[in-house]
Amino acid sequence: MKVVFIEDVPDVALAGETKEVADGYGRNYLLPKKLAVLADSAASNILKAQMKQVLARRAQAEAEMKEIAARLDGTEITIRAKAGEKERLYGSVTAADIAAELGNMVGQAIDKRKVDLEEPIRQLGVHEVTLKFTHDINAAIKVLVEAEEAAPEAAEKVAKEEKKPRARRAKKAQEEALAAEEAEVLVEEAEAEGEKLVLKLEESEVADVITEEAEAKAEETESKVKKPKVKKKSTKKAEEKVEEKESGE
Repeated sequence: MKVVFIEDVPDVALAGETKEVADGYGRNYLLPKKLAVLADSAASNILKAQMKQVLARRAQAEAEMKEIAARLDGTEITIRAKAGEKERLYGSVTAADIAAELGNMVGQAIDKRKVDLEEPIRQLGVHEVTLKFTHDINAAIKVLVEAEEAAPEAAEKVAKEEKKPRARRAKKAQEEALAAEEAEVLVEEAEAEGEKLVLKLEESEVADVITEEAEAKAEETESKVKKPKVKKKSTKKAEEKVEEKESGE
């Protein structure tokens, strides 16, 4: 099947080209999607006339892109941005930022989609970037990202913001140190109280032993004092009783 392409189909054909394609591919994909028309149809003749104009405009655009690419190839642009510690940007430099700077350089708008940037730039320094105008028209440029000098008030604000985390960390460290010191004091006081308690217990035990010994001695003394005494009767009275008994007999 021979068709005339209305739109560019990657890796197949460009708009305006006439090519032979598989019947199934043309019938099931190109024609329903209106990406191409049959080359032997009446529509193809109208299309070819229109495409001539399109191709002429495309050729002119490509010529302009080649000229712009030649002017930009090897150039270096400078973009300033706010940065913090370790040359890290607060925000980022995007493809749109680069396209805008290039547009100012050449005096006409540059499509940001032409800037081949895998991810935004977030670091100060020189970065190599490729501009892809078409599949075969490219330009290599260098993007120098420099730190933006903030106004005194803004710089002071940034400095304060940077100091806040450090101040918080310092305060936290101071509080932790004080807490550790207080804990050590409490431990020392607890140990001192423990030693006092042990000493009191030891003194109490000694006192109990002394008390027990004293009580034992007191009991022994008391038992000796309460022992009954045997009273001796006088010999004279005994003799008198014996005599009385004998006289009665």
